[in-house]
Amino acid sequence: MWCDNCLLLFPLRGGAIAWAVLLAAYSIAGGLFLLMRGQFLFFTYPEWQIYGGIGVGVGAAAVMSMLALSNRSYIWIRAAKFLWPFIIVISAVRAIIMIVQLQRGKDNIMWECNNGGMLWTPADSAPTVADTTTIPGGFCTLGFASLNTAFIVSLLVDLVIQTYMFFLTWRFSKRLEHYSGMKGPFHGGYYNA
Repeated sequence: MWCDNCLLLFPLRGGAIAWAVLLAAYSIAGGLFLLMRGQFLFFTYPEWQIYGGIGVGVGAAAVMSMLALSNRSYIWIRAAKFLWPFIIVISAVRAIIMIVQLQRGKDNIMWECNNGGMLWTPADSAPTVADTTTIPGGFCTLGFASLNTAFIVSLLVDLVIQTYMFFLTWRFSKRLEHYSGMKGPFHGGYYNA
């Protein structure tokens, strides 16, 4: 038996497009935040750029899914369906590493908050004159425990949203495959007796 509405919260195509817009918006925003201010939370040089790049990549995959759903493209929806499992695995690995590294850098983040939001640098390197940016004030007022909890919860919610986007992409792909032979009442379609 074919289930047309299994786990669907909204109509399939419109709901999947709205879900992709939500996913793209917060992934790109989070990725850009990590690219611009990630050095205040993660202290090994390319680390925050990798995390931010993955976030922007997730947003790009969501945009690709959104466009594939918008024009009902069978080829692009299959490409998106192929891409999502890899993105989910990469995001899960990224989430684990981010949580561990955030725990590891707890003392450095507290040092930044105690020193007016200045960027923490190792003792053997001197800060450059160009380092005039400070940590966003909200991070220091929340405290590390709240920041850590917010990161863990948001990363887990991100994985759930990505998994549901994969399900919606897969489901729309199956609908296109299932209904491709049904042409309507003309030309030997399913109404033809």
